[in-house]
Amino acid sequence: MKKFMLAVGLLSLAGGAFAAGKPCEELKSEIAAKIDAKGASNYSLEVVDKGAAADGKVVGTCEGGTKEIVYKRG
Repeated sequence: MKKFMLAVGLLSLAGGAFAAGKPCEELKSEIAAKIDAKGASNYSLEVVDKGAAADGKVVGTCEGGTKEIVYKRG
């Protein structure tokens, strides 16, 4: 029973860290690397508040889902 409680406690801590999400700049760099690897050029990635992406494609969310990373072709 003690092992079960320990496992539940560790999972709840891990879940809280996961819910916090990645920092936006870290995720933005990872997305840019993937886009560059596909040979794309003349684009921009912008971090905006959630729901503020008016003229671009949302390609990621960060900081616990409060912000979005928007891809725009240049």
